[in-house]
Amino acid sequence: MTLVHNQGVSISFEDVGTGPPVVLGHSFLCSGKMWREQVPTLAPKYRVLNVDFRGHGGSSEVTQTFSLYDAVSDVVAVLDDLGIEKAVWCGLSVGGMVALRAALTCPDRVRALILLDTDAGAEAALPKLKYRGMGVGARMLGVGPLLSPITRLMFGATTRREKAHLVAEWKKEFSAVHVPSILRGLEALMKRDSLLARLPEIAVPTLVLVGAEDRSLPPPLSRRIHDSLRDSRFVEVPAAGHLSALEQPAAVNAALLEFLGGLAI
Repeated sequence: MTLVHNQGVSISFEDVGTGPPVVLGHSFLCSGKMWREQVPTLAPKYRVLNVDFRGHGGSSEVTQTFSLYDAVSDVVAVLDDLGIEKAVWCGLSVGGMVALRAALTCPDRVRALILLDTDAGAEAALPKLKYRGMGVGARMLGVGPLLSPITRLMFGATTRREKAHLVAEWKKEFSAVHVPSILRGLEALMKRDSLLARLPEIAVPTLVLVGAEDRSLPPPLSRRIHDSLRDSRFVEVPAAGHLSALEQPAAVNAALLEFLGGLAI
């Protein structure tokens, strides 16, 4: 892994393959490890920049307030360090939220978008209340007691039933997170602004993909992104929940390769 410094934090990333650059941005509570099925699939044709957001994976732990726009700045710092002007931004959940903000604030750095299991709106009141409660629990007791509800949010029913080994593996990953960093990340999520009115401004080709069993950010949220964009394709992945790239990698990889192959890059 390589480190780039931005705004006083170190951002860790993996740089694999050659060809047109594709940035990968992971979900909350995860790291670049969640793209392990996509990196080897994309690397033969694309330069894959697999970034750990601040407070996650190999990047700096954080205890100060930050926003999703700071995460955009972190990715741009990676691109600048590598001398890359423009890339396809591919993000799942928080990664998709960061990619959308990049398309609106620095469109000259975005060649296309791939948005998986994400949302363009502000956090709704009821989920915000639930997440605040979970944050209080994590601060007092750690992530361990919250693993069951987290698992239900992250994985679809099919995965929980048929891929217990995958769920068990990621429970360990979730339980190992740095709690103060995660609480700051949760704060950034809950305070995010709505982009819904600005989606028609985005002109780049976009793939919108969502797991059919996603309970965290359900398919209607992805559908409204697709409906508001000027150049968008929509794919719903059966038997996948929020972490669709991990749960149904073959279907997700096929959709990514088809979309990327159709771009003039």
